[in-house]
Amino acid sequence: MSSNATIECLDDAARDLLFGGARTVNHFAPTPVGDDELAQIWEMTRWAPTAANSQPMRAQFVRTDDARRRLLAHLDEGNREKTASAPVTAILAVDSEFHEHLPRLLPIRPQIRDVFADNDALRERTGNFNAALQAGYFILAIRAAGLAAGPMAGFDPAGIDAEFFSSTTWRSILVVNIGYPGENPFFERLPRLDPAETVRWA
Repeated sequence: MSSNATIECLDDAARDLLFGGARTVNHFAPTPVGDDELAQIWEMTRWAPTAANSQPMRAQFVRTDDARRRLLAHLDEGNREKTASAPVTAILAVDSEFHEHLPRLLPIRPQIRDVFADNDALRERTGNFNAALQAGYFILAIRAAGLAAGPMAGFDPAGIDAEFFSSTTWRSILVVNIGYPGENPFFERLPRLDPAETVRWA
């Protein structure tokens, strides 16, 4: 079946919000971020595509002083101050048992659950790749919601997993601070590689 459907194009302001003007925030304002805003971010994230509709990423929102204290203990020293200033921090994780949901998420091929159950390497590779893909969607969703993101990989995964996910099948992959930019929130803009160095045409 053919289709003449078109996809609408974002205007220049929206493109700049998501990409060209996007910056990692290193200091946040004390302005609160509400649960409704966080729910909106997740709502946008969950509809973006993943392989076999697998959706392996999970999120733990850290909002209370006690939870933040527990989180800070497992971050690299250079990431603690910025995280302490953020009103919310999301711990993004991959669910190692994501395949158990596939009969519901991919009803046209429910047997794919058994394919992943019988192949640990495939399950791990698929989960890690698609959770990383969803993490990118998550960061874009934060910006689309009018908030700033500060993603970080400098943390002790085993420590965070023991602290927050000990009774689950989740494994942490990224920590993302969420909020509004504070004073001097950005480092100087860093250069990007030229397309001539990174793109080939065939």
